[in-house]
Order: sequence, then structure tokens, then C-alpha cells
Amino acid sequence: MTNSERLTAADLRLMQGLAQRVTATRPDLVNSDAAFGELAWNWGAGHAHAGAGWRRRLWFSDGDLVAWSWAKLPRTVRLSDGSVKDVTDAYLAYQVHPDHAGLVDEVIDWYDGTAAGVERTVSPSAADAFALQRWAAHGYETDPASLGDTGQWTQLNERDLADVDQPVLPEGFRFRTADEAGPEAAVQAHLDAWALGVHGRGLPGRPADDGVPRRPAHPGGGAGRNDGFLDDHVARRGERNR
Repeated sequence: MTNSERLTAADLRLMQGLAQRVTATRPDLVNSDAAFGELAWNWGAGHAHAGAGWRRRLWFSDGDLVAWSWAKLPRTVRLSDGSVKDVTDAYLAYQVHPDHAGLVDEVIDWYDGTAAGVERTVSPSAADAFALQRWAAHGYETDPASLGDTGQWTQLNERDLADVDQPVLPEGFRFRTADEAGPEAAVQAHLDAWALGVHGRGLPGRPADDGVPRRPAHPGGGAGRNDGFLDDHVARRGERNR
């Protein structure tokens, strides 16, 4: 076990490794913001301007990472229009390997201590009945505003790729992976696809050169089975709100 420290790119690579191991056996237990790609996205999107307010703790067993917690503490962020916004609450992303489920209590205790005095939110998987029970036992409650079509939740989709129709593009177009297009084009495609409110891709027009693996964008796709779950958003008021 290691102490609470600032999150680093080396930590992210370990966390991505745990994401791969959990995904291989229990993809329904991968928490919001804990998937391989989400870890890379959130790191690249925010570490340059918000990383100073990130804290993490890692838990190991026989040399393997089996749990981690990543707290985003209250901070000031600069929006794409140049204005600034004060974020007054804390948010936790975390993952615990199913074989070490009991560590969730240590995750909760660490989060309560690290973000004491402010409102704290977390998004465990709705499929993780044990974790939901432990969060509730520590005083966390489901946030009704996070549910429904207007809420913030994450859905897991799985697709069989056994029978995939060959995609057809209009004349003059072709598929390219992100590796082929290059880093600047990949960043610009993300910026064009989403109206990102918070500025920050590491460097203007370039992804962060930090060694954190990012999956290449593969052409085409497949239709098939769709297995979904929703992450429950839970919240607990901090001491200052009591």
C-alpha cells in the first residue's frame, strides 16, 4: 500500500492495467471513469491545469495493483470562453478488483479523510451490490438529480463482432486510425465532436506527451448484443453542510 500522493502518469498505467484485468472477467464492475480509455481521456483532459488538485491512493497485493482511488478536490477551472468557475465539491473515481472487494471500506475511509469538510460524490457501478451497500453504510445516499434522462450516468455497451457488415463510405472518403492521422488530428477530432466546456488537452493542439496508453481509433464497427448497466451516482454532504 502506498500513501496519498499526487497522481502521476506512471500511476495511470498501473490503473489501466487493473481496468484490463477487471474488464476481462467482470466488465459490469468497471466503475465510471475507471475504464482503460476513460482513464487516459480524463488524465489528458485535465492534468495540465487541474492535476495539482488530484490525489490518489494505491493498494497492492503480491506486487499487483488491486485497488485505487483518485480524488478530484475543490478547485478553480478555466472554461473554453476564458471565464473561470469554482468547483466547491470533491469527486472520487475508484476501482477495486472483485477478488479484493473488502478494500472498498478503505477506499471510503481514505476519501472521507482526504476530502473532509466538503460535499463528496462518487459513482460506483450499479451492478456492484456489495460496494453500494458499503457506501450506504458510510452515510452516502443516491443523488436523485443524477438519475433519469437529465442526469449524469454511464452505460456499458457490449457488442458481438462475429457478424459485422463491411462499412461503406461515400466516394472520396476512407477510414484512418488515430495513429495514421497523427496526434494533432486526433485531438482536433475530439474538440470538433464535443462542445467541451473546460479547456485543457495538455498542450494547445496536442495531446499530452506523457506515455499514458490511449487506444487507437479502429475503423468500422459491429452490431450485436447490447448489455447495459447504469452507474448510481451517490452523494454525501460534508461536515460544513451539516
